Amino acid sequence: MAKVSFNNKQSTFFAVLKEKVNHYFSKNNIHTSGNKELYLKSLIQLSSAICLYFTLVFFTPGAFVSIILCCILGVNMGVIGFNIMHEGGHMSYSKHKWVNEISGHFLNILGGSIHFWKIKHNVNHHTYTNIAGMDSDIDIEPFMRLHKQQERHWYHRFQHIYWVILYGMSYVTWIFYDDFVKYFAANSSKAVASQKLVFKEHIIFWLTKIFYIGMYIVVPIIFAGLVNTIIGFWIVVFICGLSISIVFQLAHVVEGTQFPLPDADSNTMEQEWAIHQIITTANFSTKSKIVSWLVGGLNFQVEHHLFPKISHVHYPKINQLVKETCEEFNIKYIEYSSFFKAFRSHMTHIRRLGSTL
Repeated sequence: MAKVSFNNKQSTFFAVLKEKVNHYFSKNNIHTSGNKELYLKSLIQLSSAICLYFTLVFFTPGAFVSIILCCILGVNMGVIGFNIMHEGGHMSYSKHKWVNEISGHFLNILGGSIHFWKIKHNVNHHTYTNIAGMDSDIDIEPFMRLHKQQERHWYHRFQHIYWVILYGMSYVTWIFYDDFVKYFAANSSKAVASQKLVFKEHIIFWLTKIFYIGMYIVVPIIFAGLVNTIIGFWIVVFICGLSISIVFQLAHVVEGTQFPLPDADSNTMEQEWAIHQIITTANFSTKSKIVSWLVGGLNFQVEHHLFPKISHVHYPKINQLVKETCEEFNIKYIEYSSFFKAFRSHMTHIRRLGSTL
């Protein structure tokens, strides 16, 4: 699809909202990046992951306890991604660029590539949210039908059942398949100049994959045994993938969120960019401090999409300003009061799309 543009000539809504948000930070003399609250919970989340890893690999408890710890480690890895890597990738973790670079590269420690993630997430997803053919996060074809623009197949009738397998497999597929497809595509003769990797990125990419295999497969095999490692590894990556996928889907693929298409002739979206973000995005469980702590404020997804370079620790206050401005401009704001209501809405959405044209 050709480049899509937005109708930003009269972006009054976003201008008013930005003025309010900027005033909030200047009046209170605070920086938009993370603060001690973020740094403390990052320390807790990293420490817990390290303790879980060492316990499972070097001490290897009994089967029942190990399974539980593997599940917790899988969630813990997703939590590190939400809170540390995600913030660093958006340059919102710290006011210092080098700190953001380090926190962003925690994705590499988890086996991914921050280089490719920034293109897929920061550019494609955050700019063209829920636009078919532009936002690759909603194109899980042919396995899942998430919006009406996607072709419906007979097996989609069961996607509200088999979703758990696909979501669970998403992380390991990302690490061992998607990244390599992007890597070789970026180095092919057909790749445009902006896609090609500099020498440093080649080194980082291969060191990342070698480190991941060594840390999460080879070392565990040596100390915990082959069978224990195979079982434990698959539990960890499955739970991690499930955690990441569910959080994303509750933010964009629920009842109420839209999947608008650009004008066929001009390839321009009807709405300004900011309003487009609001109609394609949903919040959930914003009153729960536990959920916010775990998912790095991604339950405030509307605020994140409007201000991705502001740390999630500030989203509760910005949430009030966004809602207030939406009321002024008569823009529908989508929010589910709990995680379970949002999850039920996602299930209803994919079940309906699987059974109707």
